[in-house]
Amino acid sequence: MTTIDAAASGSFKIGGDIAVHRLGFGAMRITGDGIWQQPRDREEAIRTLKRLPELGVNFVDTAASYGPDVSENLIREALHPYRGMLIATKGGLERPGPDIWVPNGRPASLRSDLEKSLKQLAVEQIDLWQLHRIDPKVPAEEQFGVIASFMKEGLVRHAGLSEVSVAEIEAASKFFKVSTVQNRYNLADRGSEDVLDYCERKGIGFIPWFPLAAGDLAKPGSLLDHIASGRKATPGQIALAWVLQRSPVMLPIPGTSKVKHLEENVAAAGIHLTEAEFSELDKAAKNRN
Repeated sequence: MTTIDAAASGSFKIGGDIAVHRLGFGAMRITGDGIWQQPRDREEAIRTLKRLPELGVNFVDTAASYGPDVSENLIREALHPYRGMLIATKGGLERPGPDIWVPNGRPASLRSDLEKSLKQLAVEQIDLWQLHRIDPKVPAEEQFGVIASFMKEGLVRHAGLSEVSVAEIEAASKFFKVSTVQNRYNLADRGSEDVLDYCERKGIGFIPWFPLAAGDLAKPGSLLDHIASGRKATPGQIALAWVLQRSPVMLPIPGTSKVKHLEENVAAAGIHLTEAEFSELDKAAKNRN
């Protein structure tokens, strides 16, 4: 039986100094429906988290808003003291109800989010803290400025942004070193190609959320389905393998609350597409858009 190990995805140094395996884990789905309150099967969610280091996954992405507060607490319960793991989190979104996300980039609110994450994760410093969204109601400079202060105070080691443009990365870079960018990206959704290319040039980690999605490309009889069948893999695994091969700065974080799905996702790290397979999938996706 082939060993399932996230190390097969290669490594990347976040901020130039924290090495992680490129295939990580997104901890949004270990909460309840609507990313709200406790998961339906709490014990299985804990088992899934505990399985991460056994599978070589040492990069976990969460947020204070997942639950809210549920994801971070489960991670602490299952994985603290995080030996050899980087636990990244995010702040800047309020949660008035299930599936409702409201940006709040006021400096005092961002500081409150950070302090809550420090307490819930039981750490004195967040290795990677990301601004979940730039709040359009608050001057961006104020949001970037308070993040810079978090770093100067030693509360945050590295900082990142989410759902941003190249111009916004450059604006933030005047205040602090942008170590990661987290934008929606997958085989079927390529709207952030320019941001990904910029990150690659600058050595910024690119964290694609929703990395398994393939849309119509995964329907029966499709090219993706054909390649998956030939490799005895799922279309999702092939789509994830494609994302990993797209760029050396790519850090996909597929998420789940079930051990079986986790193992299936991590197995994609061992799938290496041929140049022909990669380019054919790339062309099929671009022709679709």
